[in-house]
Amino acid sequence: MKTFGVLAASALVVLVQATGALAQDAEGAKPEQAEAAKSGIEVELNALAPSQKGCLMTFVARNTLPAAVTRISFELAFFNEKNVVDRITVLDFRDLPVGKKRVRQFDMPGVKCDSITRIIVNDTPVCEGPGRGECMQGLTTRSQLSVPFEG
Repeated sequence: MKTFGVLAASALVVLVQATGALAQDAEGAKPEQAEAAKSGIEVELNALAPSQKGCLMTFVARNTLPAAVTRISFELAFFNEKNVVDRITVLDFRDLPVGKKRVRQFDMPGVKCDSITRIIVNDTPVCEGPGRGECMQGLTTRSQLSVPFEG
């Protein structure tokens, strides 16, 4: 009976060690998976302000891709208070170095800021550096305003 208790205790120790090793492997894999999930282009709608021309739009962009983006542009669709596309335009965000945040402003002539109810990124017609597909696939959008900004 004593031998059975020693064997059971030994088996329990091995089981606990194996479980701990599996947990460490799983935890070790999580940062890599999280890092891979973060890889892409992040664009935030940061501010809308009336201007003499129309509406001054401020965006904050960050490149978390493994390569620098030497030039990128986004085709945006602007919706009005009737939830109808008011206009579609392409904005040139220029370069986005790896890991750096860039603030970009665009003065939209003839657009009233308070009439914008939603903005959608249709496409990235220009994405030089990593490749066009990577820019759109890894795109993450968010808004600091009540105006939704969608990718």
